[in-house]
Amino acid sequence: MIDSDKMREFAETVVSDLTSAGYQALWAGGCVRDQKRQESPKDYDVATNATPDQVRTVFGHKRTIAIGEAFGVITVIGSKTTGNIEVATFRADASYSDGRRPDSVRFTDAKEDALRRDFTINGMFFDPINQQYIDFVNGEADITAKLIRAIGDPHTRIEEDRLRMLRAIRFASTFDFEIEADTYAAVQANADKISAVSSERILLELSLILNNANRKRGLRL
Repeated sequence: MIDSDKMREFAETVVSDLTSAGYQALWAGGCVRDQKRQESPKDYDVATNATPDQVRTVFGHKRTIAIGEAFGVITVIGSKTTGNIEVATFRADASYSDGRRPDSVRFTDAKEDALRRDFTINGMFFDPINQQYIDFVNGEADITAKLIRAIGDPHTRIEEDRLRMLRAIRFASTFDFEIEADTYAAVQANADKISAVSSERILLELSLILNNANRKRGLRL
């Protein structure tokens, strides 16, 4: 059974080990958002300038799984109480011809990695060693304002992955946030394109919307 304190300690250790090896490593995405909202993260993701091969060298091939290596993602295996940690190399995405995943990626720095993410609340980093937030997208301000805002052009973000329309609704209903006006307009304008997303992915998002306390608001959105 996962222990939240031990999971956090393991996530800190992963960052510490990468940092000690000479790389930049930060917590990224939802765990940073949850921590900023003073909630306990359900899991932790690490972003780094180490390449997948370098990550595997730091932790050893027996302790890592190269599940998403083509996209710069390596899983570091933990224990039954800590769970595993996904370590992703900072990346920029090429075009999304299938409206789901990038055709290719190139490795880059933390700022460009933040700018390719979906919403500002998910685009922040946290350095657990120095206890410092790194926010290139004003995610902290939008958490304070209770806004779901696409990073950059909302139409572009949705064209990249149409499921982001449902994710915007899920985050807004789960956190009791508003969807920022331009982002909501893009969701409405692209709503008919949701059919490009697989039924499995749609059903998963819908189940997450329906299984939270604000499900009625999610359905209204």
